[in-house]
Amino acid sequence: MLVLLAGGTVNTSLRIMPPHPSLLSSTPYPPPSPLLHLPPQRNPCSFRSIIISPRHLWKIQRRKLVTRFSPSRHSHGSVHRTSAILTPPSEVQGRENQERERRSCTVRVQCLAERIRALPATDRVEFVRLLRRDGQMGSLSGVNDLLAALAMAHEPDIALQVFDEMPSHGLDPDSWTFSSAIVCHCLKNNLDDAARILDFMVDNELCPSVATFTTLVNSFCRKGQMQRAFEVFRVMNRVGCEPTIQTYNCLIKGLCYVGRVEEAYEMLENIKKDSFSIKPDIYTYTAVMDGFCKVGRSPEAMELLDEALEAGLSPNVVTYNTLFNGYCKEGKPMKGFGVLKLMKESDCMPDNISYSTLIHGLLKWGKIRAALRAYKEMVGDGFEVEGRMLNTLLRAVRRISLKERNLLDDVYQMFEKMRSRGCVIDETSYGFIIQTLSVGNRDEEALFNIEHMMRMGHSPKMTSLARVVRALCGEGKLDKALLVLMDERFTHPIKDAYNVVINESNRQGRWLCACNVYGMALKRGVVPEKKPEDA
Repeated sequence: MLVLLAGGTVNTSLRIMPPHPSLLSSTPYPPPSPLLHLPPQRNPCSFRSIIISPRHLWKIQRRKLVTRFSPSRHSHGSVHRTSAILTPPSEVQGRENQERERRSCTVRVQCLAERIRALPATDRVEFVRLLRRDGQMGSLSGVNDLLAALAMAHEPDIALQVFDEMPSHGLDPDSWTFSSAIVCHCLKNNLDDAARILDFMVDNELCPSVATFTTLVNSFCRKGQMQRAFEVFRVMNRVGCEPTIQTYNCLIKGLCYVGRVEEAYEMLENIKKDSFSIKPDIYTYTAVMDGFCKVGRSPEAMELLDEALEAGLSPNVVTYNTLFNGYCKEGKPMKGFGVLKLMKESDCMPDNISYSTLIHGLLKWGKIRAALRAYKEMVGDGFEVEGRMLNTLLRAVRRISLKERNLLDDVYQMFEKMRSRGCVIDETSYGFIIQTLSVGNRDEEALFNIEHMMRMGHSPKMTSLARVVRALCGEGKLDKALLVLMDERFTHPIKDAYNVVINESNRQGRWLCACNVYGMALKRGVVPEKKPEDA
């Protein structure tokens, strides 16, 4: 039951200060942290030590909290934070002003973060120093904007340095400040420090928003620390901060990550039964589907997809890619074509990952013709096949093309595409294509590729050379065969090549030519079985 997972009494007296507006995102940040009552291992010279230093607590405790957390449900299940205590709820204008200020603050932070990101990494510290000199540290709101922007720009070290300098500017941190500090510690993977800040905030009625809680839950889940993730979840309930569907999505994904797929599915079922609260979204279904596919239960994942479609949800490309992975792992790659068809019927275009996963699975399970079909469909949809995958596909198709000559054009087209795109083509691939062209009686193209191969600094294998010589002689093109055989770069051609050329010279009555070839073979240490025959 969801109620049991979120167990604990609700402290309705706790007032929750909202985080910085730029952090009010429904999508969890990647950074997180461990939690609850960790030993205070901290540098006493750092301002961050105030979160465990009693002599600074009065500064925080005497501050009047000016906002209250008041959840109201949107249609999409997110939590809305309402107006300040100083503004009566009945005054709509006050709420509108606060919302305008929130949006304005978010824009300011985003613009500042873009400016920071645009700078070279070596210039960002100097840029922040200039901002502080120009008065950015003159007010708490200015510092909060700067900290949030630095967190958004993934500069946690600079942000925490600014945080440490706040006392020298006569500034005391508030909930926004601490929320940014949590994000920065999470970016640095300092999970213990982030946990201490969270504990301090909760203990002093400066509780983070649902977005910050969700960030911590998400981070624990990504590290597989599900016990701590559920601890944060219970703290949310205890302080009256209602989880959103994003919070549950993180928990479900974490459960699947550690192999607890049944628990993840049970949580999904409980969310669906919770008539008065949130509803699962497509990310909820995708997380459970991914869990099923990873343990070889793709049919159940497909059932969930059907259920999501019936519920009116729109699966995205990630949802379908989950099924491609599942079917390919289970040895059922042909079912991927059904998924591909369903995607297009649902107006969800496959991406490069969709096709690459399908082609890889088909090749892995020996479905070479089907892989070629998927490749052609991928190219037809305007996607470029990665060079490594193209090389693998080329080798696979080339193997069956030796028996099925109708595939020869496909092989050569793939090879030409690789060459035109500048893909790295090794000697083995050249050997494959030369052999294939020779067997298909396309000796002119085979000869062209031998010359191109040598221009690229590769040396053809003697077996490939022998096949080309045999093919040329078989078509009566003795002069071209002689040019290949007498090239100085081929100092040790195999005996079969000499035999074929001498035999063809005898057949055409060119006794002198046969003698020259025979003498050249002896000079190179090869004794041909065929000898010149005087007409």
